[in-house]
Amino acid sequence: MVGEAADLRLIDPRECVRVINANRDLIVGVKVRVGRNAGGASGIAPLDIALEVAEEVGLPVMAHLDNPPPSRLEVLSRLRRGDILTHCFRPFPNAPVQPDGLVREEVQEARRRGVVFDIGHGSGSFGFRTAECMLEAGFLPDAISSDVHTLSINGPAYDQLVTMGKFLALGLDLAAVIGASSAAPAAALGRADLGRLSVGAVGDASVLELIEREVEYRDVLGEIRLGRHQLAARGLVIGGHWWHPPR
Repeated sequence: MVGEAADLRLIDPRECVRVINANRDLIVGVKVRVGRNAGGASGIAPLDIALEVAEEVGLPVMAHLDNPPPSRLEVLSRLRRGDILTHCFRPFPNAPVQPDGLVREEVQEARRRGVVFDIGHGSGSFGFRTAECMLEAGFLPDAISSDVHTLSINGPAYDQLVTMGKFLALGLDLAAVIGASSAAPAAALGRADLGRLSVGAVGDASVLELIEREVEYRDVLGEIRLGRHQLAARGLVIGGHWWHPPR
């Protein structure tokens, strides 16, 4: 499988700017996949192009990071306040922690600078041991996301609720997990009307049940952690109205 950023001739910054300006009501940022899987020998170039586009249109960048090259340091040193690093708790290589479990300095510096850290579980980008080290250091993710696609929907990510359940199993409290799955992503998108229940906000809500039961959770390396809770979907409120799925 060849990554979409492997051939730089397919990346047209002027066309990106044109499409963004023509769809300002829909587009909230510039996504770029960086790493050997997505970019082949392109290195850091796709991110540099994406940052130039983002600067031109005044939007944040979300940078995917897979295997090196480029390195985590090269990517994080370029990201600006409000830009997003997804797959932020990935296992080795390009993990955010050192072999001794300490959070790398460039990761801490990026947070101080205002970079947003998003989980983006997917099929290769979430490791329990990485997550445990990060959480033990007090480095919580800003946003929890599942990154569900054809390679992860049947495991290990499955869906957003399973991803949230893994963080409950790691010791995060329910309020923190809900906030990182709702209000925090909305803030990263500049959408203060989403992710909260208050007067003037969008009347959308997911109704969930917290079930007490032993659950086996698996990361992208096949490592297992046992949890004591599972989240289950029980309904949706859309535009202030209860939504009933067709039977």
